[in-house]
Amino acid sequence: MAKEIKTKDLRQGAMLMAGPHEVYEMLMDSRKHSAFTDAKARISRKVGGRFTAYDDWIEGRNLRLVKDREIVQEWRGADWPKGHYSTVTITLKRSGGGTKLMFSQKGIPADKYADIRDGWKEWYWEPMKAYIAESGE
Repeated sequence: MAKEIKTKDLRQGAMLMAGPHEVYEMLMDSRKHSAFTDAKARISRKVGGRFTAYDDWIEGRNLRLVKDREIVQEWRGADWPKGHYSTVTITLKRSGGGTKLMFSQKGIPADKYADIRDGWKEWYWEPMKAYIAESGE
């Protein structure tokens, strides 16, 4: 029998000064994702399709995609217990001159929680804000 893994759930948000379409494309277009992370990403745009990011450190599968509005993925880090995935949900809503990004991740291994919590801010939300400011996305 497989060992039970203690998990935690995470919720975050970010305000990005670009439209929902631009934000969705940054997350789902391999070239744009690679540009703002400065690391290789290969992202399928199909439900059931696989993705990798940060030079294969992150990998998973698309569970639900609603263009410019929602991304739901099965997601894991390379140092996670073998076969364990979390569920990431990103919702995009137009707000003023930009997009309110709402994020949740369910099923994070408890011993990885602090790194994951800080990592989304450091490796996603802040680089996305900088990319938008630099590129005029």
